[in-house]
Amino acid sequence: MATVAEQWVLVEMVQALYEAPAYHLILEGILILWIIRLVFSKTYKLQERSDLTAKEKEELIEEWQPEPLVPPVSKDHPALNYNIVSGPPSHNIVVNGKECVNFACFNFLGLLDNPRVKAAALASLKKYGVGTCGPRGFYGTFNVHLDLEERLAKFMNTEEAIIYSFGFSTIASAIPAYSKRGDIIFVDKAACFAIQKGLQASRSDIKFFNHNDVADLERLLKEQEIEDQKNPRKARVTRRFIVVEGLYMNTGTICPLPELVKLKYKYKARIFLEESLSFGVLGEHGRGVTEHYGINIDDIDLISANMEHALASVGGFCCGRSFVIDHQRLSGQGYCFSASLPPLLAAAAMEALNIMEENPGIFAVLKKKCQHIHKALQGISGLKVVGESLSPAFHLQLEESTGSREKDVKLLQEIVNQCMNRGIALTQARYLEKEEKCLPPPSIRFVVTVEQTEEELDRAASTIKEVAPAVLL
Repeated sequence: MATVAEQWVLVEMVQALYEAPAYHLILEGILILWIIRLVFSKTYKLQERSDLTAKEKEELIEEWQPEPLVPPVSKDHPALNYNIVSGPPSHNIVVNGKECVNFACFNFLGLLDNPRVKAAALASLKKYGVGTCGPRGFYGTFNVHLDLEERLAKFMNTEEAIIYSFGFSTIASAIPAYSKRGDIIFVDKAACFAIQKGLQASRSDIKFFNHNDVADLERLLKEQEIEDQKNPRKARVTRRFIVVEGLYMNTGTICPLPELVKLKYKYKARIFLEESLSFGVLGEHGRGVTEHYGINIDDIDLISANMEHALASVGGFCCGRSFVIDHQRLSGQGYCFSASLPPLLAAAAMEALNIMEENPGIFAVLKKKCQHIHKALQGISGLKVVGESLSPAFHLQLEESTGSREKDVKLLQEIVNQCMNRGIALTQARYLEKEEKCLPPPSIRFVVTVEQTEEELDRAASTIKEVAPAVLL
């Protein structure tokens, strides 16, 4: 029986072979030949062994030069030649033993050395100690943190706020908390480095538009709309974000927020607004670019700012609707995994907020001084002013580059050094050149505060006007 069955199976195989299509037989033939080749061919070729003598081995070892762990750095690199500050970096600052008027620190409202702010921090220090030694979810939440969040939400007219212990990590944590792989982020090319790190952590599809160019942004949104029509199923689950700064750190310009809000509703996107420079600066009460333009705060999906400029403290905050902010308490990396803000710094920020609310005229004073110095700095031979007249932080760039970034940096640094010798403390804007997506040109950053008098502003302008031509011509 077994023999008959085997013959029957063989007959069926032969019959199936005759009935099989030609391409099937060709494919099987190729596979059989490939298997035969793999079986009988050698997977590697034996190389002739070459034994070295002890002397030859020693010579090879002596000749071998290992690559350095880090690239060589010149001794005149700015990171190795920093200025040393003695005392608080307030209105008058002692740099390298020389007293200067401070035009370098972001102490816009002059609250860094304010007696009330220091008294509030000292009282908190005596009550809570120095730090927290734990993140917010693990015994790192103090009542002063909750009080500050409540105050910030009330000040910004939003439902809720959340605070971070480091200003840089605020927006860098907020972006990847909402935008994930597959989502799309439209971002201004002049976005600061903290935003760039947030974009990188999100692993989303990033599309850059030209700085403050609403038409270019709409072009990208229209292109994406066409792509979405090709795959509506994917489009339904893809989130779209527009990320901008209220007042740009790298350019000193204000974003065109009213036009961006129109695009938001037209193309169904969400707006993230980074207001580290504009908070405590723009608007009648210092609420930032939304108050400056008179835009409803609910039109912005998320507002982020740090407390290291106008509030003269440390850390940052985000504010918005409750369901948006609560998501960060579980997904914001800087919130979940970093030790919470030291209570003394939270207390200092609250007292600074009190001063802002009690003295709304301070913002008009700052605005007037910004306009004054912008006008005074016009017409400097070899330099141009980059930034809005309302911005307390703007840039002085070379009118014509030498063609070498290194040479441009050295020229600007010589201007900074000579100004410092004359009692005017300035600084160059610093960037991680190899990591910046769109590297800005070298510049001197000029910062205005309410503490600076008109005489000091005029003195700074005249000093720069004297020094710049001497260095550049």
